[in-house]
Amino acid sequence: MKSAANWFPRTEEVQPNEMRIIFMGTAPFIRPGQMNTSIFVQLGNGENFVFDIGEGSPANYIAAGFALNQLKDIFITHLHVDHYNGLPYVWMFGTWAGGWHDNLRVYGPSGRTPEFGTAKMVEGMKMFTGWHRDAFSVFPVGRGWDIDVHEFDFRDNGGVVYEKNGVKVIHWQRSHAKDGASGYRLDWNGLCFTWTGDGRPSKLDAKYAKGCDVYVTEQQPELVEISSGVQGVPPFLARYTIDTHHTPGYAAGYLANEVQPRLLMTTHMPFDPYLNEEAVAEVREHWDGPFHFGAPDGIVVNVTREQIWVREGILPDYPNSRAPQFDFTNGQLVVPHPPTSREKIQEPFVREQQIDPKKYYPKGYHPELLEDWPVEGDLVVPIEGLPESLKESMGEAWRLRQKNRKALEEQSEE
Repeated sequence: MKSAANWFPRTEEVQPNEMRIIFMGTAPFIRPGQMNTSIFVQLGNGENFVFDIGEGSPANYIAAGFALNQLKDIFITHLHVDHYNGLPYVWMFGTWAGGWHDNLRVYGPSGRTPEFGTAKMVEGMKMFTGWHRDAFSVFPVGRGWDIDVHEFDFRDNGGVVYEKNGVKVIHWQRSHAKDGASGYRLDWNGLCFTWTGDGRPSKLDAKYAKGCDVYVTEQQPELVEISSGVQGVPPFLARYTIDTHHTPGYAAGYLANEVQPRLLMTTHMPFDPYLNEEAVAEVREHWDGPFHFGAPDGIVVNVTREQIWVREGILPDYPNSRAPQFDFTNGQLVVPHPPTSREKIQEPFVREQQIDPKKYYPKGYHPELLEDWPVEGDLVVPIEGLPESLKESMGEAWRLRQKNRKALEEQSEE
């Protein structure tokens, strides 16, 4: 760690035997400082996993220095919009920002009937982004518009959602007022992360999260009267919502005592001074082990077999997006030819109304406009032809993945 107190984006590589967890969104109600729920898990083998992708959370991925085309495996606990509504943005702008060579993979539960499942949601998302996709098809797309949907049976408790490169993710049902809500457990290299998603406290949580290193669940404090005065929500509505959908703080502590994690964390909660002390007191009714809020946004957890360390991430207020990350194993950058052109999707009349650039560019400055794609087919650029700064930033993800995999192989041989 560069700093024991804070995490500074892009200053620390995830080590070969390390798991890093970053809370990119932490609240059910979106607001500055707390986007909707999303948890990012990085592994020492170079792989990344997104658990829920709530509204606004992509802003924190950008602020934390991750390129949008690095977000490929997205696990959704359930289809409330505060848990998946950042997906269209990641899909659309991740493709535009270099996501040409690898498609998005979305994992999520089925519904009791097909129209309430993850696959149907993705189908609907393709429909409502139709104009956007066609408009952005004047840019390179490649495989970017493709989505692999891995919908699993929500009833298949303990079923394997993902198993590859030593990583295993299982799921189980959550009681969240409607069928089709799930929790997840990720195991890799002797380390374990659990995110329950939303739901009422359940024996299934205790069963499938048992012994996990980092147990993350949601928490709703028992202060509905006070919260109602702050938020203007009638107390009975808050009470009814908690008692049919969510995990009270007392239950979070109770379940932690059953699970016995190395660290309990609670998220999907309002992070407010008037609530936080009561939230801790409720958890401590049953749990006296290590505990930390997974809030506000930017909380970072480093996990090894020996230690767990929690820090605040220092996220800039006005970050710029990181350059796309490409795999240069073939020695070249291939930019696919756009699927369409303006001439095919726009009537000529509106282009004819465009003002002549000579009228608004200053005297002596007339850039060469690029109004048509410059080549007939794919644009192929050898790595040697790229500036050193661009090669370094674009190849970082691949180099880190190769470095950590080599280290793990050497350790395994020993």
